[in-house]
Amino acid sequence: MRWYWIDKFIEFNPGESARAVKNVSLSEEHLHDHFPGFAVMPASLMIEGMAQTGGILLGEKNDFEYNVILAKVPKVEFHSMACPGDQLIYSATLENASAEGGSVKVTATVEDRLVAEADIVFVHLSSDDPQLSRIDQKNFVLRTNLLDILTVEETDEDAESSGTA
Repeated sequence: MRWYWIDKFIEFNPGESARAVKNVSLSEEHLHDHFPGFAVMPASLMIEGMAQTGGILLGEKNDFEYNVILAKVPKVEFHSMACPGDQLIYSATLENASAEGGSVKVTATVEDRLVAEADIVFVHLSSDDPQLSRIDQKNFVLRTNLLDILTVEETDEDAESSGTA
């Protein structure tokens, strides 16, 4: 994978669900051309952010034993747009997980506004699969260098409720 389309996880329930943040900023170069004078986060990049959130959730379910690859997006609906200054929240729920792959349902919201919702399907490749050498691994949904964003930061509310504030 060449770019990360999520900034951090704010919630991670292993094997069940995850929530990730993407802060949309005018400093992102793609927004200068999409669209000039009216910057909007491209739908394809929101799909990628949703896939990264769901792919990491699936990868963790199997202890990152497999390379998780986006197979298809059988359903996606866009309800509104995300613009610079918006904070997208990707909420993924693991629907299915097996040795062959899995599927997630993901929503993208800005505050209480639904921006997009999608069903996403992934396949697994084992690291000893002979086909693996034929694939550009930069395009994997999940690679080990992506694990650095898995750390869920403790919020002020979490600290207060645990007595560490």
